[in-house]
Amino acid sequence: MGSAPHGPGVAAVIAAKDEADRIGATVRAVRGLPGVDLVVVVDDGSADATAEAALAAGARVLRHSRNRGKGAAMESGAEGVRLLEAGTAEGAPRHRHLLFLDADLGATASGAVPLIGPVERGEADMAVALFPATRMRLGGHGFVVRLARDGIRRATGWEPEQPLNGQRCLTRAAFESALPLAHGFGVETGLTIDVLHAGLRVVEVEVPLEHRATGTDLRAQVHRARQFTDVARALAARELAPALARRLRRTGREASATIRSVSRKIQQSRRRDYE
Repeated sequence: MGSAPHGPGVAAVIAAKDEADRIGATVRAVRGLPGVDLVVVVDDGSADATAEAALAAGARVLRHSRNRGKGAAMESGAEGVRLLEAGTAEGAPRHRHLLFLDADLGATASGAVPLIGPVERGEADMAVALFPATRMRLGGHGFVVRLARDGIRRATGWEPEQPLNGQRCLTRAAFESALPLAHGFGVETGLTIDVLHAGLRVVEVEVPLEHRATGTDLRAQVHRARQFTDVARALAARELAPALARRLRRTGREASATIRSVSRKIQQSRRRDYE
């Protein structure tokens, strides 16, 4: 397993569901990344041998008894890292940076190295992968990408090129600034907005990774519909919250003004009574 020459080290967290065919190759490639000294796979309710394949490849494995979605799997993985750190011997790496990768990257996961550098060097709090444009088009998620990109721009003023990319390296502090994570496939959109709202730095980095294209069959269309719904939900929550806060502040100011007005009238009435 790769080791960092300095710094807190990196823990890779891989959320996986029914990825028995690819998870082994992904884990083996990730274990060889420089700086990565821990790989945690979260089996999110798989019906196949995903967990067994991940264990055989050398990962620590956490299991959800039912499918809880990508956001929940990422939270479980990060918490698993924290608990493993708490049980390590004195002097072992603590508060590792977190590298989130998809389970279907296979051997191409070895190309994730550029994601780690900006965070390890302190140049960014979160680095998000940019796949080469030809590979991005294979996914066919144009309408969901536009929804996420426009929503992030409205919320933060920053416009990412690939807002749905799940390959991300970030500091523990950046991760915790976004808790609780957005539900399901809205997690990347919510994570970007929340980290930026915390005043932290986000960069996009081109990496030579590949994952399975979603395709165009009925199953793929259902996946896109779920993705669209989750992204819309994440955006609505983050756009609604500031609006509610502004309304509450306005309501609070109006209530304070009313109380002050009533108080003045009572004092004036009391003075007249004494005159």
